[in-house]
Amino acid sequence: MMDRSTVLARIRAHRLIAIVRAAEADCLLPVAEALHAGGVKVIEFALTTPGALEKLQAARQRFADALILGAGSVLNADAAQGAIEAGAQFIVAPHLDPAIIRLCHRDRYNVPVIPGALTPTEILAAWEAGADLIKVFPASLGGPRYVREVLAPLPHVQLVPTGGVTTENVVEFLSAGAMAVGVGSSLVDKAAVTAGDWSALTERARRFITLVSQAERVAPAGPSPGDERG
Repeated sequence: MMDRSTVLARIRAHRLIAIVRAAEADCLLPVAEALHAGGVKVIEFALTTPGALEKLQAARQRFADALILGAGSVLNADAAQGAIEAGAQFIVAPHLDPAIIRLCHRDRYNVPVIPGALTPTEILAAWEAGADLIKVFPASLGGPRYVREVLAPLPHVQLVPTGGVTTENVVEFLSAGAMAVGVGSSLVDKAAVTAGDWSALTERARRFITLVSQAERVAPAGPSPGDERG
C-alpha cells in the first residue's frame, strides 16, 4: 500500500485531479476507465454520489496502483474514516475541519488530506492545521491571478485550485504557482456521461493532460520552520 508521501508525490507529479460527481454510482467505473485511457492518473470520487464508496472499493481492485483514487466532498471525520477504509488514498473536503486532518494523519491511516479554503486567512489556517495541499475553492472567483497574489506572501503553501478550471485557464492556474488543479465538469462532461460517450471523455482527458504538460512549473518555497509534512 502506498504511504502518504508516495501518494503526494504522485499528485504533485501529475498535477491534475479529475473530480467525478454523478447522480448514480453505476457510471463511476466506466468514467474512471475513460479518464485513465486519456492519461489521467489521479481521480476523486465525490461522496455526493450515492454508492460512491462501493465503487471506490471496486475501482481500487480494478486499477491497483495504476490510478491514485481519493474521496471528495468529505464533510466530517466519520466520513473520512469510512472512505479510507473503503480504499481512498487521499481525502478532499470543501472546508477546513481539523478533525478530518487529524483522522487522516493517524498512523493507522496516514493518507493525504486536502481541505478547502478561499481567503488568505482560511488558507493559512488550513496549512497550519496540517493540510498536505489546500483546495482553493471556488477558484473561479479569483482565477489564476488570485492564486499568484495569494502565493506572494504565502509562497510555502501548496494550492489546488478547484471549481472553474477549464481548458482555457488550466495552464494559467498551474503557471501561476498552483501545485495541481482539481477539474470537474469541464472534464467529466455531464452530457457525455449521460450518453455513455466514453470516447468523448477520453479525448477531453487527453486534451487536459496535454495542456498540463505545457504549464510552467513554479518551484514552491521551502516549508515553514517546523513544517515536516510529506
